[in-house]
Amino acid sequence: MTVKVFGSPASTEVARVLTCLFEKDVEFQLIRVDSFRGPKRMPQYLKLQPHGEALTFEDGNVTLVESRKILRHIADKYKEQGHSKDLFGPGALERASIEQWLQTEAHSFDIPSADMAYSLAYLPPDMPLDGRGVGLPAAGMHPSHRQKMEEMLQLFEKSRKDLGKLLDIYEQRLGEEEFLAGSKFTLADLSHLPNADRLAADPRSARLIESRRNVSRWWYTISGRDSWKRVKELQRPPSAEAPF
Repeated sequence: MTVKVFGSPASTEVARVLTCLFEKDVEFQLIRVDSFRGPKRMPQYLKLQPHGEALTFEDGNVTLVESRKILRHIADKYKEQGHSKDLFGPGALERASIEQWLQTEAHSFDIPSADMAYSLAYLPPDMPLDGRGVGLPAAGMHPSHRQKMEEMLQLFEKSRKDLGKLLDIYEQRLGEEEFLAGSKFTLADLSHLPNADRLAADPRSARLIESRRNVSRWWYTISGRDSWKRVKELQRPPSAEAPF
């Protein structure tokens, strides 16, 4: 076995890569690395990733650390494997469309969706987030905590606005095609899975998906793929006996 993935399945970057490996039926070894444990990180991993980034991918003599580059590599090298033989398109025209949506995901979806998940992790689950500028309670909160909460509210509102505009475009596109790049599931859809899953998992952000009929249908379809279900299984916390 030559393919190794260093990282945590809970990482967005790692989850993308694992989904692609499952789609292409590529055997791999997952070396779980907790990037938050500092000196406890594996020495051999730190040689590959001296800054302790979330992901390192090895395939023979190829070492990559950016998830979308890894997706392209897997889809190209293992093109004839698995059930999804056209993950990166059968020809130049299809590939151009996939690349367009990969770029859209990387530059317009990834950051606001991650920001929204980050803000929701801080904000109380019972805090009204209806877009009407509901403020924080007037008293009983430490100034530094209040400032942090206000920052998270602003981040939530900005990410909701940015995602709403983008998902309106997706809604129109997915009214024309079953998937973002056409009639087949491709890397364009796959790359969205980890962060879209975070949005769908929280009722406060899930409405962004559920309120758009075509986006909701698309999400239901891609999140039901066996490859993603297998990644979700890997995201369950390892047992106490696990070495990493």
